[in-house]
Amino acid sequence: MKQYLVLGLGRFGQSVCETLKAHHKIVVAIDSSAEIVQDVVDKGIVTDALIGDVTQDKTLKSINAESFSAVFVCIGSDIEASILATHTLKELKVHKIIAKAVTRKHGKILENVGATTVVYPEMHMGERVALQEVQPNILEQLQFGKDHILVEIEAPSSFIGKDLKHLDFRNRFGGNIIGISSSSSGISNLLPMGDTIVKQGDKLLVIVSKKEAKRLENLT
Repeated sequence: MKQYLVLGLGRFGQSVCETLKAHHKIVVAIDSSAEIVQDVVDKGIVTDALIGDVTQDKTLKSINAESFSAVFVCIGSDIEASILATHTLKELKVHKIIAKAVTRKHGKILENVGATTVVYPEMHMGERVALQEVQPNILEQLQFGKDHILVEIEAPSSFIGKDLKHLDFRNRFGGNIIGISSSSSGISNLLPMGDTIVKQGDKLLVIVSKKEAKRLENLT
């Protein structure tokens, strides 16, 4: 079974732990706060949790950081600490280092000192919140290749009562409806047939070009 090490137990770090544990992975976490360490142990979102200073070589060496499948550096508020921890992990020859950054500059430094992947949770959340305001019809979206996105939208009123064949989504929008989720029955229909009728409250999963996606914002 894969084992993961999480450094820093703020909200982001705890979310990483909870997700990994939910997928039945071995999760070891380190934080300098005894109170926070005890809290995550009580929540049961880690396999083990330790109190320690992750900027110190001896802390990471003592738990054989290099033996983990990946190490998540989830320290955000203390930029210097996140850089030092990432650098130490690189020196210990950790294969995969996923580090949280708060700014692009911070992220660039993390890459330079050894991070294999840099994530920007605050920036992504800000973008998501703003998009929900300017694109109210689009519930979720995910980059798919260079020029396309996968989006979940509320079925527009103009779609209700019509089957997919007559909606002709491919010719009208240059994309495909690849899934329909019914809010009334809770049933999801992947790769629906052309005779599938769109109902009130349905959510549609569509793949479409970025250019055409803008037209989905104004569908009624």
